[in-house]
Amino acid sequence: MLHDQLILLFVKAPQRGQVKSRLAAILGQDSALELYRSFVLDILIAIETSGFPCRICYHPPDSGEALKDWLGDQRQYMPQEGNDIGERMEKAFRRAFSEGITRAVLIGSDIPDLPPAMFARAFRSLDDHGAVIGPALDGGYYLIGFNKDTFFPGVFSGIAWSTGDVFSRTMQTLDHAGQLVEQLPPWRDVDTVGDLKDLVVRNRNSGFSAGRTMNCLSFLMNRIV
Repeated sequence: MLHDQLILLFVKAPQRGQVKSRLAAILGQDSALELYRSFVLDILIAIETSGFPCRICYHPPDSGEALKDWLGDQRQYMPQEGNDIGERMEKAFRRAFSEGITRAVLIGSDIPDLPPAMFARAFRSLDDHGAVIGPALDGGYYLIGFNKDTFFPGVFSGIAWSTGDVFSRTMQTLDHAGQLVEQLPPWRDVDTVGDLKDLVVRNRNSGFSAGRTMNCLSFLMNRIV
């Protein structure tokens, strides 16, 4: 049943100068901020279309009211807690499972064109796998999920985050733990101008072309060509 499954969406508060720093260096802080807002809104639309419940896990921890003012107080919210991204992800899973969730999938906010069907595929993978992961083309991963009884918190320890071997190290850890892992198709995070160009090219004729991100990019294309 859907009520015992949960998508954990990790977001940063949309604060000028605090999001998409590599894009801000080229496009300016205001444009990078507007793009980031568009990313989050498009991801939320995809999640809502999928039908799975979602909890917005925000950072920094004192930005909850700002997020509610922006996205509405009808959603589930939870502050990210921990000293690094690994600890924050681990605690988000632990809390979900302690509340009776049996399957949880965590995603970031840098994949605005991830289609709704991918969430269903991720949860379906957990029917016969202990974990599911979506490799990102930059060497990280854009999605990770577990069943409650196969959750392995060690996967979030001893990783050099924001490096090109996050995915390979994670897979090694899961393999050593004896986890049966389903890999989803690779996807491209959007962190650089090159990523933006690729996003535009691959979505010119997709349903995503009518979304907020592509609309925002239509006003920025002359600055990223």
